[in-house]
Amino acid sequence: MAKSQQSFNKSEKEKKRLKKQKDKLSKKLERGSNPKGGGLDSMIAYVDENGMITDTPPDPSKKIKVKASSIEIGVPKKEDKEVPTEMQGKVSYFDDSKGFGFIIDSQTQEKYFVHVSGLIDEIRENDKVSYELQRGLKGMNAVKVKKI
Repeated sequence: MAKSQQSFNKSEKEKKRLKKQKDKLSKKLERGSNPKGGGLDSMIAYVDENGMITDTPPDPSKKIKVKASSIEIGVPKKEDKEVPTEMQGKVSYFDDSKGFGFIIDSQTQEKYFVHVSGLIDEIRENDKVSYELQRGLKGMNAVKVKKI
């Protein structure tokens, strides 16, 4: 007669597997009989007036009404600064062949682009000029430029 194919190692593995199943079943029954969670109420979280998450509901007296139209989604629009009508500056660069240059404001030291189409008088480098500002494609441009 042949020997049984059941070795000691196989029988030990089978015992461990059966013991694991029993432990799992007993834990499942224990969890079912002792529910420690309070249901939905214990899972709800609230946000207080400071933006912190808490388990207590917020105080209704601190509630603030917000109009939906006052909520801005995205980047807020840039408010236009009030531009003085007549400004003065100095021509820092001007190229006659290309027809453009730059004017440095005498008060703020900002550079403004100037095109030949915005000139009233002919200008050269280091001339003192008066001008007005107008919004262009890439920023503020000097227009109505005349020598002082």
